[in-house]
Amino acid sequence: MATPIIDASEIVKDYGRVRALHGVSLEVSTGEFVALVGPSGCGKTTLLKILAGFEEATDGRLEIQGEDMHGVPAAQRPTRMVFQKLALFPHKTVAQNIGFPLKLQKVDAAEIDRRVRAMLELMHLNIAYLDRYPAQLSGGEQQRVALARALVSQPGVLLLDEPMSALDAKLKKSLQAELKKLHREIGTSFVLVTHDLEEAMMLADKICVMRSGHVIQIGTPTDIYYRPANKFVAGFIGETNFLPVDVARTSDGDVEVRSSLVSGNPAVIAQANVSEFLGDENTALLIRPESIGFVNGDPGPETWTLNGVVDEYFIKGSSTQYRIRVAGLEAPVVLDLPGSSELVAKVDEDVRIGFEPVRCFLLSE
Repeated sequence: MATPIIDASEIVKDYGRVRALHGVSLEVSTGEFVALVGPSGCGKTTLLKILAGFEEATDGRLEIQGEDMHGVPAAQRPTRMVFQKLALFPHKTVAQNIGFPLKLQKVDAAEIDRRVRAMLELMHLNIAYLDRYPAQLSGGEQQRVALARALVSQPGVLLLDEPMSALDAKLKKSLQAELKKLHREIGTSFVLVTHDLEEAMMLADKICVMRSGHVIQIGTPTDIYYRPANKFVAGFIGETNFLPVDVARTSDGDVEVRSSLVSGNPAVIAQANVSEFLGDENTALLIRPESIGFVNGDPGPETWTLNGVVDEYFIKGSSTQYRIRVAGLEAPVVLDLPGSSELVAKVDEDVRIGFEPVRCFLLSE
């Protein structure tokens, strides 16, 4: 296997008596896009700052491009960082902002100009912007300038600390698409900290889910969404439903499940759809909203059904979300159906919903 561009092993970070990171390990391959996600205070920004060199780990080992980073200052690391507040110099022009890292490296003025213009083209910014100041640019244009400044010195790793959190929804979508395209074109490794779970799913090759200073699961977006390690990961990445079930393990690794809350026969969940961390208590079927729907007539032997009452609905355009109150479940069951000009059910209407348990994922707390 090729040596990872980032190899963080058992990273510990203490702030006095408070431990922010508990032995976190993470590998990032060359050209890979990794997203760090988790609730506020989980340690993802602390980890990013340690990678950047703005914080020193209390314990553990960090190598970037095969070199030990212990004691190496941020300016001497093969990394660059784009901050949440962008940190552009307001008194410098776009050209001066983008070229600033090269000026610090004492690069020839003609080479700085060439590379600045190349970055402007890469970021789809008008050449006339070279003499403008950040205050004369829109939020999206400032974002591109910050990215250009970070990439102009051709770092091995680009670190992004929620750089799009302050943008409006439409502009954010546009820049997300451009960022993904940019990553594919330049081949630089990206590490992104984000609270936006949809953003992580859209952009990243690999997602690292963190909680209370621990790494809970690392995997592809598909792994994280369809095969989460536990209920925390499942509930954190996208909306979901949990149906408590009783389990009986079989000799071949499959698991038989049953629930008193549903109508239907016991179902056998294939080993491929069973969490490797499954316990014997607090077991539940993970049912994504798009995997459950309304039932009319005989659903067939493969389907489990529940009776409930429509609590609320939300029209999203391309889809309509329904929330169904079911006796015995604390939270409403969430359904996502394709968008339609007509409602399938109305608030307070009695309904029957169903899903195929063999297509669900079995996990525990």
